[in-house]
Amino acid sequence: MSSLSQLKEIFRRADAVCFDVDSTVIKEEGIDELAKFCGVGDAVAEMTRKAMGGSLTFKAALTERLALIHPSREQVQALITEHPPRLTEGIKDLIHRLHQRNIQVFLISGGFRSIVEHVATELDIPLTNVYANRLKFYFNGEYAGFDETQLTAESGGKGKVIGLLKEKFGFHNVVMIGDGATDMEACPPADCFIGFGGNVIRQQVKEKAKWYITDFEELLQELDNDSIKMNHNEIIY
Repeated sequence: MSSLSQLKEIFRRADAVCFDVDSTVIKEEGIDELAKFCGVGDAVAEMTRKAMGGSLTFKAALTERLALIHPSREQVQALITEHPPRLTEGIKDLIHRLHQRNIQVFLISGGFRSIVEHVATELDIPLTNVYANRLKFYFNGEYAGFDETQLTAESGGKGKVIGLLKEKFGFHNVVMIGDGATDMEACPPADCFIGFGGNVIRQQVKEKAKWYITDFEELLQELDNDSIKMNHNEIIY
């Protein structure tokens, strides 16, 4: 098992950094916000609590909650327009710094692509680097289910996406950052997991993650320290 110092080294040498979206990159949980917007917030929150207990698979829990919300295309678009997702403090600077270092950034979410793409655009992340669930609609805009073939629709989906990325791009050091158990379970195949508790603290993740942060400033400082060290080495040699 890697020590904290080894995990920090992997982060500094990362080829790719993958972020969960809900309660990590943004402050909210997308499905809960959509449920509230559609007037079924309390019922879906209760269903989410049951799902967290592990009695349902991720796909079954998603199916049940979406059947209850039954969002139309217009409702999803209105949610994004009227209540756009709020970025977590420091995330914009962190992703900008990662891009400056030519590190690929991916958003891997069990949430909905329409919302995650909006977030990606704000953060200058290519939409090809977004992995999330797709809602389906009939021609009249009514809810028609979700695309069950997406890797993120399954339990263990985030790990499958990271495995795919390593195979496709030949990445050696992939970092996963997120607030939940599904993010932690994606390591391996991720080489490093960083637990994030800046918006909500999941006790299981806080206790088990070897590297746990509550502010993205800690990761910015890690990159800054690395830059200082590299510049110092250049001067000496």
